[in-house]
Amino acid sequence: MARKVQHALLTKAKNNKNDEFYTQLSDIESELQYYKSHFKDKVVFCNCDDPRISNFFNYFVSNFKELGLKKLITACYREQVRDLFNTEEYENGIFFEHTGSEGEKNKPSSTDIVYFKGDGDFRSAESIELLKQSDIVVTNPPFSLFREHVAQIVKYDKKFLVIGNINAITYKEIFKLIKENKAWLGINLGRGISGFIVPEHYELYGTEARIDSLGNRIISPNNCLWLTNLDTFKRHEDIALTKIYFRNEIEYLKYDNYDGINVNKTQDIPLDYKGFMGVPITFLHKFNPDQFEIIKFRKGDDEKDLSVNGKCPYFRILIKNKRIQTESQIHT
Repeated sequence: MARKVQHALLTKAKNNKNDEFYTQLSDIESELQYYKSHFKDKVVFCNCDDPRISNFFNYFVSNFKELGLKKLITACYREQVRDLFNTEEYENGIFFEHTGSEGEKNKPSSTDIVYFKGDGDFRSAESIELLKQSDIVVTNPPFSLFREHVAQIVKYDKKFLVIGNINAITYKEIFKLIKENKAWLGINLGRGISGFIVPEHYELYGTEARIDSLGNRIISPNNCLWLTNLDTFKRHEDIALTKIYFRNEIEYLKYDNYDGINVNKTQDIPLDYKGFMGVPITFLHKFNPDQFEIIKFRKGDDEKDLSVNGKCPYFRILIKNKRIQTESQIHT
């Protein structure tokens, strides 16, 4: 039930194009602490961020010297001003370039801001020109445009660290990147991302919705991830395997439409099974490409969803262990 509610929250936002989910500084700090070595002499582009309110801007400005950044560029779509009686849209997006000479400013002044000729959409020609100048994209893109955002970063061969819905793993474009070892999950996942700040006009839905001590309106879908192609320690750690398939075959049911076994929990992956195994999508949070090979997602040989005794378990990723242990090795 909880998973359905969490998914419904983000689906509601996506369907209504309510994509103004602003990342909390604490969540940015919690994730970015693991990537500091990647930023030296780099240009960081936050291409979905208003520099006047963005916590990504605040983080990078405050840590500009420590990270050794060359430049920070923050840019956003045209501003919308809403009240009870009308919705007004300004025609132009904005951007701001910080080079360190400005000091650790909490926000740029009105004279610092540069207006785009267009609306500032990350897909616009003007924004793409800034993207070409950058090395790493770090942002929280609109959930409804997540696929397009990542596809653009990949097209221009940039490094990235972005926030998305956990279900983004199931998008064929995103899964392909993960399978080909071109992208992977970051450190924090699910409840490891504590919530998003939303504007006044958003409904505070969900059991964990709250208003913090600073008056920020926060919703916590607990169903998000960081996606990146920046290397982390986590993807080089082996999953500790303790289960054994041999003589425990009854615990691992075979698929009806694929030559492989179903594994309901990552911790239950057997260390001695030579064939294909279907594991939950959360396996990707612990995936070490040196330990396992990803074969395919969700479908059996008949291109229908993997099934066991006529029933389809929740989405499965088919994998194969690269480091099979023999019975003699297990008992030594």
